[in-house]
Amino acid sequence: MTASLIDGRALASCRREELKQHVHDYVQQGHRAPGLAVVLIGHDPASSIYVNNKRKACADVGITSHSYDLPVLTTQEQLLQLITDLNESDEVDGILIQLPLPKHINEMQVIEHIKPEKDVDGFHPYNLGRLAQRNPLLRPCTPLGIMNLLEHYQLDVKGKHAVIVGASNIVGRPMSLELLLAGATVTVCHRFSQPLQKYVEIADFVIVAAGKMDVIHVDWLNKDQVIIDVGMHRLSNGRIRGDVDYNKAASKVAWITPVPGGVGPMTIVSLLENTFKAAQLHK
Repeated sequence: MTASLIDGRALASCRREELKQHVHDYVQQGHRAPGLAVVLIGHDPASSIYVNNKRKACADVGITSHSYDLPVLTTQEQLLQLITDLNESDEVDGILIQLPLPKHINEMQVIEHIKPEKDVDGFHPYNLGRLAQRNPLLRPCTPLGIMNLLEHYQLDVKGKHAVIVGASNIVGRPMSLELLLAGATVTVCHRFSQPLQKYVEIADFVIVAAGKMDVIHVDWLNKDQVIIDVGMHRLSNGRIRGDVDYNKAASKVAWITPVPGGVGPMTIVSLLENTFKAAQLHK
């Protein structure tokens, strides 16, 4: 048995072409192009790659990218002042602060300082609260991308048991809210969940976002499961893999996302779609 592939790269490409047309039509109607401010602090190689990919994606669909590359010693006050300026700017519809931030900066204060209607990452308590109350506005990009993938491949979670491995504010927790909104029964597992095996074995959908390789054992999986792998790790040989051993898992389950080419491209296209939505709200 070989699992069916959940191809995020192909779907993201289609959605980007659709968004490109929407942005073009929007500009033809006399509106300025949507604007996204991307703020990077320091020179972390992985963060730099992510930011460059986001900026290139903006250019591809016609969104104006405003770049702010700040030194690692930027203070909390300096960053908050920049966000204040971006909040007030009529040229900026969305604000993205690349995470993680240096340790001397309070991440939650920074997130809460962004205007909710410009919070295209969907991390502000206002936007998470709306999602929790089943009235979403700007939704966290990775969970939203995953839900769009599942919908495209007609993998209905309604009435099914979804197990999320990882409880971060970026993926695990908002993912649980998205799945609840879609009618799934949701279990969120974290480092205190013991034994993890018993939860994974009874799941219909397993979303793995632990940031740790091989956090679940392949022999826990079965032929009816859908595996969504959010992890990304660069090995010493340069190869990229996820939290799950793809080659072994693909021989046991029904559906699986590859890494790379699964969740990642959908996260970026969700960011672009959120920016366009924020522009419409701003207008």
